[in-house]
Amino acid sequence: MKPAPIYLASASPRRHEILLQMGVEHEVLNVPAPEGEDEPRLANEAPEAYVLRTAREKAIRARQWLARQRAPGAAAALDAARPVLSADTTVILDGDILGKPAGLDEARRMLARLSGGTHVVHTAVVLARDGQLLQDVSITQVRFKPLSEAEIDAYCATGEPMGKAGAYGIQGRAAVFIEYIAGSYTGVMGLPVFETWRLLQSGQAQS
Repeated sequence: MKPAPIYLASASPRRHEILLQMGVEHEVLNVPAPEGEDEPRLANEAPEAYVLRTAREKAIRARQWLARQRAPGAAAALDAARPVLSADTTVILDGDILGKPAGLDEARRMLARLSGGTHVVHTAVVLARDGQLLQDVSITQVRFKPLSEAEIDAYCATGEPMGKAGAYGIQGRAAVFIEYIAGSYTGVMGLPVFETWRLLQSGQAQS
């Protein structure tokens, strides 16, 4: 069954492209984000809980923003009843969350930590509709080959690590670093196709 049109609460071009690949009719919401690249982690919060919470909070913020557009004089002609899809991707290594690097030096440090080992990528997907938050999580293991300083420097020089969890994009030049993945390739990109489709179908079945 073809899903109903949705709003995507993400400016990520990769998530937009994946939804196009899936044939899901959608519109990107330009919801103002909180300050900083990453949501702060709560005290003693497990990485697995963090990624679900941040995805839920993105969906809630988008819903609240949509509701405000219905106020008199609001410029946007948006459908506040349309489902909202949000997602968050987290790279986890030894219990630490590797978020989006603040600069190239931090990107180099992250890549050096990922070199020659296996990390886990969690991508949480949340669908907000009819007052409900439906959620799912994709979990993928990714193993990097050992990286030399020259390889890390050359990759950082492309600028690709910036704006990406763990300082790399699996769909870009970093693909040559990856020896093995177990899980969802699109989940590492930022929007797991299987889990997203399952959410959209379950949401439709409940409507």
